[in-house]
Amino acid sequence: MNYRHIYHAGNRCDVVKHLALTLVLAYLCVKEAGFCVLDTHAGCGRYDLEDARAAKTAEAREGILSLLKASAMQGQEPQRSEELKDYLDVLQRLNPGWNPADPEATGFRLYPGSPCLTASLLRPQDRLVACELHEEDAAELKRNMRGFPQAQIHARDGYQALRAFLPPPEKRGMVLIDPPYEDAEELEKLPGILAEAWKRWPQGIYMLWYPVKERPAIWRFHEALRGHGLASSFDEAGKSQGESKLLCAEFVYHEEIRSDRLNGSGLIVLNPPWQLADSLRKLFPLLHKALGTDHAGGSVSFL
Repeated sequence: MNYRHIYHAGNRCDVVKHLALTLVLAYLCVKEAGFCVLDTHAGCGRYDLEDARAAKTAEAREGILSLLKASAMQGQEPQRSEELKDYLDVLQRLNPGWNPADPEATGFRLYPGSPCLTASLLRPQDRLVACELHEEDAAELKRNMRGFPQAQIHARDGYQALRAFLPPPEKRGMVLIDPPYEDAEELEKLPGILAEAWKRWPQGIYMLWYPVKERPAIWRFHEALRGHGLASSFDEAGKSQGESKLLCAEFVYHEEIRSDRLNGSGLIVLNPPWQLADSLRKLFPLLHKALGTDHAGGSVSFL
């Protein structure tokens, strides 16, 4: 697997992850006060699906292009439901020549990464801090984000950024942690990293993406999150209230009979908006149908 995201832009996992991201951003926009989004592994910002590297894997065909085709085949513009509206609006602004009624998605070429998607939904009082360590990708990220004055781009390690930028002066917002998992032990390290960040900024919303591949490793990952106390909520006196504040959402599109492939998309959301679980439960069945998955698995539950 090549970990440069251009090879995987717009795939099924991107669609699931980015839809969840837009739902959290919509929640943050309900209040007038500004907020900050820290994107620790930002990538290039946006991706050209006609780039030779994206065309080599063609993962967008089973992802975003499949979603757009399914919507167009209904003989109407893609449904602007509460769960899809913001996401599809950003896609339209990024691809003004795209005709939503065309099953071939003619004119649809640019796919937004999380920085572009986030920045497109910010208000003047909000701010994005996007970090990318890969030198070439960081340079491209800076070029792609020039049109977003609220975006601050940093060529630096995303995990170090958690120490440098938390808590933000806005006191409101979220952190997106979406590493490439180049390190075989990354899943084992993340519970401690997330716990340390949460201690710095306990009011923040944290969204962490992980690949659904080897189920025993995921069980250990979830248990480690509980072991760090991230699944329990506390009152002002530090007493546990017995209510979980750790949402786990998995969208699984292959039967888990092999661990040498990507079987689905996993999301951990710490301090999730109260509507998020119900929204994802409504969204996942629609996505399974639209993306034509050969397996409709997954769950949305609290750890």
